Amino acid sequence: MTLSQLEYIVAVDTYRHFATAAEHCHVTQPTLSMQIQKLEDELGILIFDRSRQPVVPTETGRRILNQAREVLQMAQRIPEIVKESKEDFSGELRLGIIPTLAPYLLPYFIGEFMSRYPAITVHIQELMTEQILERLKTGLLDVGIVVTPLAENGIVEIPLFYEPFMLYAAGSHPLCRKPAISSADLKADGLWLLTEGHCFRNQVVNLCGTERKLNGAQPLHYETGSLETLIKLIDKQDGFTLLPYLATLDLDEGRKARTRPFEAPQPVREVSLVLHRSFLKRKLIDALKQEVLAHLPPDLTVRKKNAVVSI
Repeated sequence: MTLSQLEYIVAVDTYRHFATAAEHCHVTQPTLSMQIQKLEDELGILIFDRSRQPVVPTETGRRILNQAREVLQMAQRIPEIVKESKEDFSGELRLGIIPTLAPYLLPYFIGEFMSRYPAITVHIQELMTEQILERLKTGLLDVGIVVTPLAENGIVEIPLFYEPFMLYAAGSHPLCRKPAISSADLKADGLWLLTEGHCFRNQVVNLCGTERKLNGAQPLHYETGSLETLIKLIDKQDGFTLLPYLATLDLDEGRKARTRPFEAPQPVREVSLVLHRSFLKRKLIDALKQEVLAHLPPDLTVRKKNAVVSI
């Protein structure tokens, strides 16, 4: 049994395709298949069910793959320890971030991070939370920035800051006449929501205390994953929505006048770094954390937990 064989079976499990796995491992498909067959013969079991497409691991294969991932993580930790001892900030950092954070948080820190660490190549993917967790577990991402708490097995959460919820309403909507709102106000007609699958939508629904239609009693039912689209629809069609605080900072003055804070205790969402429990690149990830915290808008630097809304 070799580390290369373990790398091959993990690649097949990750990509569920022998040719793609071989390309990822920089070997020919016959070489990869032969080495996997050799490992299966040595162990006396089948790791993959090749009769199914895409290929899937057998029950015993899944247990072997879990252990193989652990072994490879530990082996990769050795050169990382050497890099850390030399204060060598180089290599690549693969970051996943959810859509309701990416356009509002990344501009604050990513440019400075790349300037400070020019030898690091940063790969950023905008993904839903479930996709980020899956890619962390399969090693396709190093770190994610998502909303927590998740209580996901095998995932480490490192809270960064607590972001308030803000109301955005059309100028003609009754809520626009209130200086601050409460959760009870969210029962008003005209609530617009993101499409299902977004954690921000789940939090808004939980804050309302009851499931709502996308836009109350209005005849138009529109599903979107974009907060910007919701804002523009409200400008033209009436109604209201909730926005994360960072999304309100770049609004023009006319739109800012239509935002309202919540009464105390102000509901917030917890934004965290998430990593696999056996994560690598610890120095790089710590550097990322420090860069995010150093460039947060002033209103978010005081880490008040307030009332964290569940996902």
